[in-house]
Amino acid sequence: MTAPPETVVWRSISPRYFWLRLAVLAAWTLAFAVAAVVAAVLVSGWFLLLVFAALVLGALRAVFVRRSVRAWGYAERAEDLLVRHGLLVRRLSIVPYARMQFVDVTAGPLERAAGLATVTLHTAAAASDASVPGLEAAEATRLRDRLAALGEIREEGL
Repeated sequence: MTAPPETVVWRSISPRYFWLRLAVLAAWTLAFAVAAVVAAVLVSGWFLLLVFAALVLGALRAVFVRRSVRAWGYAERAEDLLVRHGLLVRRLSIVPYARMQFVDVTAGPLERAAGLATVTLHTAAAASDASVPGLEAAEATRLRDRLAALGEIREEGL
């Protein structure tokens, strides 16, 4: 992967996105641990090992969630939007404004409760679509409006 120019100013996503992802992880870890305790009571005490495994794996995953959220970033340039993410496999998507067909802003129930949203850029080639999750709702709206305006100026996209 070629590094972007040094002049790029990266913007990070909201820290609340980490807490949202951590809450979802905790809920799944707790559900699995409770199911393992029930199985230990009803079937065999060996299922208590699954409780321990669930808690250890949940804690380990929490560390990776933290690093994963920190890896997300986006940068607005004159002609395109850069989106980066990934821990082991780093991904840098460059989406030219002129190639955008439409911009989506979505927010599920948990995202809405946290005041967050996801901006998704759609292009003619599905492989070149890009998303920026965990944006403050106001920032997501601002970014959508800016991208829509830039796409209209170029008269090729949106």
